[in-house]
Amino acid sequence: MAHEDTAVALSSGDVPVLGTPRLIALCEEASCRALDGRLAPERTSVASRIRFDHLAPVAVGGTVVAEAVLERVEGRRLVFTVSVRLRSEAGAGLVGAGRLTRVVVDRSAFLAKSVGPTGDPT
Repeated sequence: MAHEDTAVALSSGDVPVLGTPRLIALCEEASCRALDGRLAPERTSVASRIRFDHLAPVAVGGTVVAEAVLERVEGRRLVFTVSVRLRSEAGAGLVGAGRLTRVVVDRSAFLAKSVGPTGDPT
């Protein structure tokens, strides 16, 4: 964990510890990696909901590992349990945990719905 990962750098707080937005991004990355090779090339998944508890501070220089486990498939909805643990010589303490929901979408159709900087579809 580096300075650019801190709450101060991410404008999510005023202490130099691992910021919650970075933890959530790590969980999203872990959920994407859990799906590697499992979706057709024209499909992708997008995050639609996250419930997350940030449980412990991590100082600059600490190392964390995120994990995502696919718990349920509800049609196009994929529900993951996510967690972030501190890796240290003293062990692997829980830093944060929650649930992340992703939705499987058609890549082209999804991009066609995206809105540009003027508010018009791209």
